[in-house]
Amino acid sequence: MTLLIKNVRIVGGAREFPESRDVFVSGDRISAIGAFPNKKADAVLDGQGAYLSPGFIDVDTDSDHYLTLFNHPAQEDFLRQGVTTIFGGMCGSSLAPLTYGTLESIQKWGDPGRVNVNWHSVAEFLKVLDRRPLALNFGTLAGHATIRRAIVGEALREMTKNELNVFARTLEAALREGAFGLSTGLAYVHAYKTSFLELSFLADVAKRFHGVYATHLRNGAEGVKASVDETIRLAKEIGVRTLISHFVPVAGTERHYEEALAEINALPESMDFRFDIYPSARSLMPVYTFLPQWAQNGGVDVMRANVKDEWLAARIKKDLPKIDEDRFVIAQAPGSDFLVSKSLRDVREMYEMHDGRDALLRLMAAMDMKGAILYENLNGPLGLKAVASPRSFVASNAPSFDEGTRERQIKSERTTSTFTRFLSLVQDEHLMPLEDAIRKITAEPARMFDLPERGEIKEGNIADLACFRGGEVRFTVVNGVPVYAEGEFQNKFPGRALRHKS
Repeated sequence: MTLLIKNVRIVGGAREFPESRDVFVSGDRISAIGAFPNKKADAVLDGQGAYLSPGFIDVDTDSDHYLTLFNHPAQEDFLRQGVTTIFGGMCGSSLAPLTYGTLESIQKWGDPGRVNVNWHSVAEFLKVLDRRPLALNFGTLAGHATIRRAIVGEALREMTKNELNVFARTLEAALREGAFGLSTGLAYVHAYKTSFLELSFLADVAKRFHGVYATHLRNGAEGVKASVDETIRLAKEIGVRTLISHFVPVAGTERHYEEALAEINALPESMDFRFDIYPSARSLMPVYTFLPQWAQNGGVDVMRANVKDEWLAARIKKDLPKIDEDRFVIAQAPGSDFLVSKSLRDVREMYEMHDGRDALLRLMAAMDMKGAILYENLNGPLGLKAVASPRSFVASNAPSFDEGTRERQIKSERTTSTFTRFLSLVQDEHLMPLEDAIRKITAEPARMFDLPERGEIKEGNIADLACFRGGEVRFTVVNGVPVYAEGEFQNKFPGRALRHKS
């Protein structure tokens, strides 16, 4: 197939183009850049003077956690924003490797029973994706909790030397087979007490394969500075490329966050150390994460039993965090669709309760400790300051949902407009020059994740492209195929399962 893109202002190119240009695509590659008034092609897209950039790269998504890679291969929410490549396997949970072929590490997000798991290794998982339709490119990291739970089960303890060696061999195989690195979810129950020694040992394995170490911080609120210090120490000692996932400013802890942000910004340029953030004031959180830390133990089944136990529930209630009832909205409740879109105030009134904490415990039991909450708990202005940092990537930390799914859910602005909002802010708030903004969401993540033929417009590179004006995307091209144009998904599936070449 050939594609001619006419009359575009190229941004994010290997060289500057001061005037509008045409771009000719042959197969999946950019073939030529210039002026082609008489050139023929199988398809023609007219940019009408809008910008053309490399396709955007979202380094932190949840489409694998929510399993929408399988039931919604179009992933339209991303395509409508100009995103052509997404990464999963974040926060310690990945769809591979699976020693026993089970997906317990993702049950906080989705229902593992909905997918017929016919793979174990990363290689087998990627081959499964190769055979399935996919409209954009997908790469995965190997999840720390996914591998760890296969080795030690639900036990919350230190790993033995032999167990660590088994972990290392499993991780090495995953990295050889195409995983882009290792992720940890240190705020979650199965990793919260993981020792620095264990993290260092495994991060060193990732470094030897030139992979990324991505981490959900151990504490993102009052303890955010200490958690960032721990991550910086690991990055310095091991020398591994490091990404802090969704490093966001939680309201009430701004001083700690600003100190941590200043420390990250002061790191030497030679350190390959980044964080990702979304320009939104709301977090999408598994419902069980509202429990006090001591009550997040033993897995979902144990937590579910604990909130139903009269004596333990009283202890849990006493230690629950203060929650604004009106800023707490149920986004997803598998098996309990009637709860979706209700606030905690709505739930309290529905259950005829006077205390929001009692209502939250009742809600957790009703949701079987599954599902997710949209909670407006972030400091917007400080978040914009972090977005403007030269150390930041922009990422949704969200899945793309199918509007026609049998389950109800609320799509947050992170799902629908993370990248378009970022582009609007760049223009309206003058956050940074446009060229710098485009590099932040194209060339720089492509470099960190070793995608040498993506992230830059030049002859010979793969034609992942986004055409936009202001905060509106006009069309998106994946591997040389227009997948979104004229406001519509084009029902094309040229996406690929990406493999890291270590």
